[in-house]
Amino acid sequence: MGAVAGPEIERLVQLLARLPGLGPRSARRAALHLIKKREALMIPLSSAMQVALEKVQVCKTCGNIDTQSPCTVCTDPRRDPSIIVVVADVADLWALERANATQGRYHVLGATLSPLDGVGPQDLTIEALVARAHEAQVHEVILALNATVDGQTTAHYITDLLQDANVKVTRLAHGVPVGGELDYLDEGTLSAAMRQRTLF
Repeated sequence: MGAVAGPEIERLVQLLARLPGLGPRSARRAALHLIKKREALMIPLSSAMQVALEKVQVCKTCGNIDTQSPCTVCTDPRRDPSIIVVVADVADLWALERANATQGRYHVLGATLSPLDGVGPQDLTIEALVARAHEAQVHEVILALNATVDGQTTAHYITDLLQDANVKVTRLAHGVPVGGELDYLDEGTLSAAMRQRTLF
């Protein structure tokens, strides 16, 4: 069967298909939609991507991405400098911000320890975190890492490194989600919820 579109369109589809959550069929639909809405979508998107390419950078303090370094979060005077919330990825930082879950400052590790994937301590920003945790104004480090084997391994590793820092190390509670029904939860979640039960 011959090609149904020119190489330029095929290239657009292939690039879109590399995005998370988009397979080949979804990428084709997205490409077609962009082409049909060239004036309203494709031109502004192209311009926004060019600006992002030129201006977006990684914050030298926390690892967030922004158009300035230190980033908007780090320079916000309303933030509590005594709390550092440790996350694996910028997406996790954004999720906590959407939930308005903390007024602390952040530290993005870049990933979690994963020996199977060849990710070791040297691949993460753990050294910078330990240095920040030793600053006088820092009193608590919250480990907001995924409840996976890699996430928990990373949390334990960091906790060991912070033994001599004068900070309280805490982690997110794991358990029954708000609105969750017990019958639909997996055994690990139920066990964690039972172990971490609180006074009513």
